[in-house]
Amino acid sequence: MADPLEKLLGSSARVKLLRLFLFNPKVFYTVPDAAARARATERTVRKEINLFNSVKLVRRASTRKRSGARFGLNSNFRYLAALQALLLNTPAREEDIYERLRKAGSIKLLVLSGMFVNEWDGTLDLMIVGDRIKESKLRAVVKKLESELGKELRYALLSTDNFMYRLNMSDKLVRDVLDYPHKIAFDRLNIGLK
Repeated sequence: MADPLEKLLGSSARVKLLRLFLFNPKVFYTVPDAAARARATERTVRKEINLFNSVKLVRRASTRKRSGARFGLNSNFRYLAALQALLLNTPAREEDIYERLRKAGSIKLLVLSGMFVNEWDGTLDLMIVGDRIKESKLRAVVKKLESELGKELRYALLSTDNFMYRLNMSDKLVRDVLDYPHKIAFDRLNIGLK
């Protein structure tokens, strides 16, 4: 199924590049780097970056090296928060993320935090609690999500027993997720933190 944003914004390359810059606000990319991450041709990426630069969404880094121009997100762009919210589209992604992850095993709890609630410096983006989860399948699903979102996801996988123990002991990792902005996408444990 095609992403509706691709139709609205013109191309899948543009959407991928927007996500790449918007969700990695402190990283500067050369055209070949951005092309490799977005899985697009350098010609297409150069055209899109020139467009982004013309509207001041990205800025060129001042470099003395001959490694090529580097571009990064302009943190003063007027519509930055709105674009991030639009491209992340968390409400529509909650069910989609759960449906994808459940193929890896029996998920009991899925908590979205970090980038999914616009907390870019958070500890985790996903906290997955479950049993009999195949880590290779989980990694494959996470890698696919990362390529679509344009950002490396920070996640933790905990068994149900380990999570309950950590929750009762007020473990720092669990508290860092549950005490700060988060969204519970799936809760079979009925932890009551919605």
